[in-house]
Amino acid sequence: MSLPQLPPGGAPSAPVPFAFTAEADPFRSNVAPPPRERPSAGQVAGRALFGLTLIAGLAGSLILGMPALSQDAPPAQTQHSVASDGR
Repeated sequence: MSLPQLPPGGAPSAPVPFAFTAEADPFRSNVAPPPRERPSAGQVAGRALFGLTLIAGLAGSLILGMPALSQDAPPAQTQHSVASDGR
C-alpha cells in the first residue's frame, strides 16, 4: 500500500475544508492597539506597599513559627497530676 503523492505544485487539487483559516494570515489587521496607560505614582506606591506587607507577613510568620519548629530536648521531669498524689 503506497501513500498518496501530491501533485507537482505541492498543494492538493481538491478544496481543503475550512480553507478560510489557512487564508486568514494575509488579512491580519495593521491597526496597532492603543498604548498602555502608565500607572500613577499612587498606584506604584500602593503596589510596593502591598508587596512589602506580604513579605513582612511571611517573614513574621516564619520568625514567630520557628520556636514551634525547633526540636528542644525533652523536659527533665515528667508532669503528673496533683489529684493522683493522695491515692
